Amino acid sequence: MSKIKFIVDGNITEWARISLIALGFLMLILGLALDSLPRVIALALVVLGLPVAAIGGYASRAKALGLKPFDNSYKKARESYQVKHDDQDKSQ
Repeated sequence: MSKIKFIVDGNITEWARISLIALGFLMLILGLALDSLPRVIALALVVLGLPVAAIGGYASRAKALGLKPFDNSYKKARESYQVKHDDQDKSQ
């Protein structure tokens, strides 16, 4: 059995991006269109639908620009700025 991957090469996969955008817009439309829903649930759908669609949209834009927002490369950069104890003693 193969695992379903959501993040590949530092970005969300194409099917997940499209699903996030579609789900976000569906939540927004349902929250605004269905009068039979309780007011609190309709408001929650509208408020949560916009960020869900935005995450999918921003991930799509990042993929188009070649960015990797879900990559762990920041750890390498953080380690490169750490001061070694020997270098710190010499500077004093």
